Order: sequence, then structure tokens, then C-alpha cells
Amino acid sequence: MNRSKSVLLTCVIVCLLALFTGSITQARIVRIEITSTKSPTFDGKVFGQIGAYEKLRGKAYGELDPTNPQNALITDIRLAPRNAKGMVEYAMDIYILKPIDLNKGNHKLFLEVNNRGGKLFGGFNKSSGGNDPTTAAQVGDGFLMSQGYTIAWNGWDPSAAAANNNLTINLPIAKNKDGSPITGPSYEYIVYDNAGSVSHTLAYPAAVVTKAQATLTVRDHLQDSPMVIAADGWEYVNERTIRLLPAGTPFRKSAIYEFSYTARDPMVAGIGLAATRDFVSFLRYATADDVGNPNPLANAIQFTFSFSVSQPARYLNDFQTLGFNADEKGKRVLDGIENWLGGGSGIGLNVRFAQPSRTERNRQNHLYPESSFPFAYPILTDPLTGKTAGRIAACSASNTCPKVFEVNSANEYWVKAASLLHTDPKGNDLPDPENVHFFLVSGAQHGTGNAASRGMCQQLQNPTNADPLLRALFIALDNWVTKGIEPPKSAVPRQADKTAVVAMPKAGSQTGIVPQSALGWPSIPGVTYTGLITTRYQLDFGTSYSQGILTNYPPTLADRPVYVNFVSRVDNDGNEVAGIRLPNVAVPTATTTGWALRGAGFGENEGCEGAGQYIPFKTTKAERVATNDPRLSLEERYQTHDGYVQAVTNSVNKLVQQRLLLPEDAQDYIKNAEASNVLK
Repeated sequence: MNRSKSVLLTCVIVCLLALFTGSITQARIVRIEITSTKSPTFDGKVFGQIGAYEKLRGKAYGELDPTNPQNALITDIRLAPRNAKGMVEYAMDIYILKPIDLNKGNHKLFLEVNNRGGKLFGGFNKSSGGNDPTTAAQVGDGFLMSQGYTIAWNGWDPSAAAANNNLTINLPIAKNKDGSPITGPSYEYIVYDNAGSVSHTLAYPAAVVTKAQATLTVRDHLQDSPMVIAADGWEYVNERTIRLLPAGTPFRKSAIYEFSYTARDPMVAGIGLAATRDFVSFLRYATADDVGNPNPLANAIQFTFSFSVSQPARYLNDFQTLGFNADEKGKRVLDGIENWLGGGSGIGLNVRFAQPSRTERNRQNHLYPESSFPFAYPILTDPLTGKTAGRIAACSASNTCPKVFEVNSANEYWVKAASLLHTDPKGNDLPDPENVHFFLVSGAQHGTGNAASRGMCQQLQNPTNADPLLRALFIALDNWVTKGIEPPKSAVPRQADKTAVVAMPKAGSQTGIVPQSALGWPSIPGVTYTGLITTRYQLDFGTSYSQGILTNYPPTLADRPVYVNFVSRVDNDGNEVAGIRLPNVAVPTATTTGWALRGAGFGENEGCEGAGQYIPFKTTKAERVATNDPRLSLEERYQTHDGYVQAVTNSVNKLVQQRLLLPEDAQDYIKNAEASNVLK
């Protein structure tokens, strides 16, 4: 048996022992403090039979036994300071919105895993939400409140700024056994898309401010060779800041700088995973904390759900992989998970010198430990490393698997290799696990773009809004968990139905190419197509990476083998054929894409990060012929405004039947079509 398989077997055995060994000390929330209560909140708004809501803010204090097998996998926890009981302590912000009368609620918890400390649940309520929702306007249509959900947040991200009502967590610093500082390699990928940035703050303090022990490089484009900046071209301002010389010299706009140095004092960042586990477990199962403070949701929660957008969706991928959906009594923590924009990536939280605020895209934050095997849920063997693993392995051993919806935009397929969620490492389709469904939002960018703005990209941004779909899918997830009703079938590109177009990797690069002919991309006047796509390479972070310690950091890309990924084929308009085609794709007025390219002065023709494109059709046949646009005009498609409205109506009615839109959201699409200026 090779080492990786042995490690997996050991992990499974350890998890089972943790379930059945009663003598193991339990990690838990030992104290909860509600520091402020606003009752009622939302200007006293009443949500039907549920009544009014109240807002609770406070702190939760937790303890972890570093010798417990479920905690021992947290990197550096054995090197964290301990209290008199031998426990490792942490403290985090908590925030709860609940019915004043919990008996009138639906006895379900909606945990939003915050994004860099911020709350992004507003789309569920058709509102701006905000980081401290207080007014009736901030609750929008009250979608969640009208159904009686209790909504909760907790701090987990140690890099979240302690400002603006962000949720934060206080974590211990790991030290060597003799009490001396831990040092090790750290890395900064630095890009400023402005001409005025004159300094850069490091994620961790430098162990020594000696330039001979650090390297700063620069290049203008990904394909360029990095050029080392001489020692007289930069300096440490202090242990946490560097700048170019002479002082006041700005970093070159959109150039790629990379800084490698020796850092010190790593946080035990992986505790952030245990913090969410223990917070939800406390709210669900406890009646009071260790000093008698009552659980504000005691005996009121029967089912637990999570919703997350982007960074925290990647966090929840690792949360599952590492077994944190079982609490230390072996009980399931989350029953249902709706991940939006997580891709097939993790978050790199459980490593020494973690930087969870970063994310890797085809021109952003390369070489961070975000995207390592396993990518998919089933237990597979990695042909590149021989390692055997899967996101479902730990919860299968403890019988605590949640029901999961992995929902991704086209941007995640183009920019974050999301196809690896539902394929093996060679790109072969996998059957869906019993507890997971996968959905592509066709042609969408990473979030909702502004169709009136290009930003630093070449084309207008993509305004596709997935919130109505996410609402419908959440209802389907709830029904799957609580009633056993099968949800809508997965909708993603597949090799089997020939909707998948495989990326061609580039040697020594984390980007590749999707050939235009294979994709079916039309040649649109004024639109550049390069086929740029992110691919996943097997990166060597060193022999200690399995313990979360990166010794080869940053790793090199030269001659690294690749994991196969793909995107959806497109139709004659350039719109994706696979996935869930919302009305703006099924009844298009433009070509919408999940990829975009940077404009002049911003690293031209390289990836425009999370942006997509909105490329409108011409109104008449004469206009499109005059510009050699191969895509049919609006006039040729719909003839009249009423024809367009009818096409939208047919599209949304079909989505309602498929349980991919709620009736009220379908009506919004129809009203918007009627109010539009299409062929008016």
C-alpha cells in the first residue's frame, strides 16, 4: 500500500474512533456572549404568520483539544498555546437574525458563510442586504424571513478586516516547542490595476528584513520571463511592508510582481474550519454554554443549511473534504449546502502561512495552495500523484454527508477549472454522487456584471443574474433534505453528450487554450478571441505539504503534468449550450460569456479575472450585414417586441416547470421583457 492510501485509511479509522470513543474530550463553544439585541429589527416589519424578527450580535469563545483526532489534522494546532486545561482557544464574532417567537419559525437554520467577513445574502431577498441589515428596505421582499428561517453568521477568516461590521476571528499564533518564532517561506502575488500604488502590505511579517533573503520580480505579461528587481530597486519599509525605490515609485500598472521571502508567526488558520463546525453544532444541539448562558436557538433548530458565494464556497469544499461536517459527538453539522461560485477549488486555509483572502485565476494569484487534488466528490486515485481521496470520503466514514448543490458560473469553468468537480483527473465524466448535484449557469460571469461598463476589460460586462435560480434551487435543496423530494437533475457540460470542449494546456503555465473551431465560437467584429483558460497543474509544495507545511514555496510550473478540464460548447451566437440557460441566454439579445480579456494598458489580451462579456446583437438585418456580424439580428429572431416578450414567457414557464425558477421570479422576467426597449 502506498503512503497516500495508507494516510487515507488512517484518517478513516481515526474518524471512526472519534465517533465511538466516549472518553475523547469534546471541542465546543464554551461561552457565548450576546452583546447587543435589536428587537424588533427591520423597522418592526412583520413577515406574515412568522411575525417580526430580532437581531443578535456577539462573540463566541471556543476550545479545541489538539490531541483529538478530528482536530489533530489542523495544521500547527499542536504548536498553538494552550490554556490550563490543555485546550487551544479562539474567539469569533457571531450575528443572528431570528423570529422573535422561534415557535413561529420553520425550525431551520440558514448559515451564510461570510465572504472575507462580509454578508452576501441580499440576493435571496432581492435587496442590497448590507453588512448590518437593519431597515425594512434592507430585507427586500423578505424571502427567507417570510418562510421563517433563522439566519446566522460567524467569523472564520483570519484575514477579514476588523471594520465595516465584518465578522472576524481571533486565532492563536503557532510557536516552536521552545517558544521561539516559527519561520518559513511565504509568497506574494502583487498586481495593482492603477498607477498610484507605492507600497505593498505583506500577509505575514518578515522574519528578517534582509533583502538578501528575499526576491522581488516583475513582468508585464504571463508569458514573459520574470525579471529580478535588484536590491537597490526595492526595500522593506518595515517587517510588514515593501516598496519600490526611490521612495514614491509606483508599482507599474497591471504588471505582475512576485515576492518570495521568509515569514514568521503563522496563525493556526485551520481553526477557522472547526469554528464553523462548533458554532453550528452549538446552535443546533446545545441548550446553554459552560457558564450557563442560554443558546439563543435552544431546541429550535431541526435542519441546518448553508449558503455561500465564491470564497466561502471554496471554504466549504475543504470543510467537507477534511471531515468538519461531523461534530465531535459524531453528529451531522450541515444537512444541506448550496455553494455558488466555488468551482473545483479549495481555499488553502489549513496550511502554514495561509492567505485565505486570495483566489487563483488565469491571471491572478498563481501558485497558491488552493487547487490541489481532490477536486471531485467521489473517492478517486490521482494518476499524477497516486494519492487516493475525495470530498465525500470523510463524511461517508462518519455517515454525516450533507445534500449539496454545486452551482457555478461559466467563469468558474473558464477561469477556475470547475469541470473537475464532476470528472476524474483525466477529464472523464463521473456519475453524480447520491448526495450532490451540479449546475452550470450558462454564459454567466463571476457574479452579476454591469452591462453599461467595461471596467478594465475589452467588452461590456455580463449582467446575467443567477439570484432567481439560486432561490429556486434553495427551495429544491430544502425539499430534498426535509421531505426527500428529488431535486432537478444536474445540468453541466459532459463528454458523453458532446457539450464539453477540452482545454489544451500550455507547457509551464497554469493557462491553456480552448481552440475556436472546437468551441464553435463565431468571429464577431471587434471582439478578440484567444481561447485563454485556466488549467490545473500538479504542483509540488514539498514533502511536508501533507502536514500543511509548504517547503517548496512558491512551487515551479516547469514540466508539471496537467489535470484535464473543459468548458461548454457554444451555439452560433457564442452562447453556451450546456447548463441552465436563463432567459438572457435562452432568449438572447446578446452574446454572453463567462470569460473576458483585459483591455489596453491593463495587461491587454490576458484574462480579465471574474468578468464576462456582453456583446449585443444588431437590431436589424441591414445593420448586421453592414458590419459583417454573423449573428442574427433582433428583428430576424423575434420580428416584434411582442414576439420577444412571448419568447421570454415561454422560456420562463419551462424553467418554472423544471423547478429552476419560482413563479414570482418568472413574472419578474416577463415584466422586465415587457418594459424593455427590444424592438420597440
